[in-house]
Amino acid sequence: MTETLPVGRKAHVKVPASSANLGPGFDTLGIAVSLYDDVDVEITASGLEVIVSGQGEGEVPLDDTHLVVRAVKAGLDKAGCAAPGLKVTCHNRIPQSRGLGSSASAAVAGVAAANGLSGNKLTDDDMVQLASEFEGHPDNAAASVLGGAIVGWTEIPVDGTQPQYRAVKVSCDPRIKSTALVPDFRASTQAVRKVLPTSVKHLDARFNVSRCAVMLVALQSHPELLWEGTRDRLHQPYRADVLPVTAEWVNRLRNLGYPAYLSGAGPTAMVLSTEPVDEQILNEARDRGITVHELDIAGPVEVTVEG
Repeated sequence: MTETLPVGRKAHVKVPASSANLGPGFDTLGIAVSLYDDVDVEITASGLEVIVSGQGEGEVPLDDTHLVVRAVKAGLDKAGCAAPGLKVTCHNRIPQSRGLGSSASAAVAGVAAANGLSGNKLTDDDMVQLASEFEGHPDNAAASVLGGAIVGWTEIPVDGTQPQYRAVKVSCDPRIKSTALVPDFRASTQAVRKVLPTSVKHLDARFNVSRCAVMLVALQSHPELLWEGTRDRLHQPYRADVLPVTAEWVNRLRNLGYPAYLSGAGPTAMVLSTEPVDEQILNEARDRGITVHELDIAGPVEVTVEG
């Protein structure tokens, strides 16, 4: 039986941005950061209305192809519910196509709104699965669902059915902060993935396995190891040629001792550290047209429901 939700019920969602990979953890490690989109989803008598302000305004579709709308419908379907109509209002602060998980946050916002509207019929695992299906990997989506740092992985059933996206939360040292340096151009995840080789040297694979292990220890209780834990040989060296501005800033920051890395597919350069980045360096970045966000590690997606 499908439950038809009452007209007037409304969910407000506050969903955090995220940073993926954290250096060596390609498609595996993620962390939520305190830059948020706010999304309101209201049950209406009929039809669909989509309103977008902030990032993406005038660029994203305002119909049922909008990612939040698609995620709301997927979440309601999973919960066994239906809405006669929807009004979706998005105020976006997360920069789009910059390596801060904007699309994952949109998917999480929609699924979380559906969960709230349905009376919390979905588990965290359900929300990770549904949101990750839009992404094809769970690192960003799981971070926005669970908050803090996460380890995510994909299980491929032997019968070739829908991949299962899994994630667990990792405790994070409260002293760790993040600093995002966001260039004024966009990067396509698919386009940046195309520069990656189909195979890598065993030595490089072994290097990244060790640094993933170091990174988990650094995040949980030894932040003095963050610089070593953010080292990578699997993807960042190959992406440097197509993201020269990002590579310049990551290398410069690392040469100064800051644990910097390419956030997701870029172009954002991210620092995870217990010490703030020197203001002179940040001002120089700003002078070069780079937006700087000094952020905390964020908690999970938040949902409040009325009606």
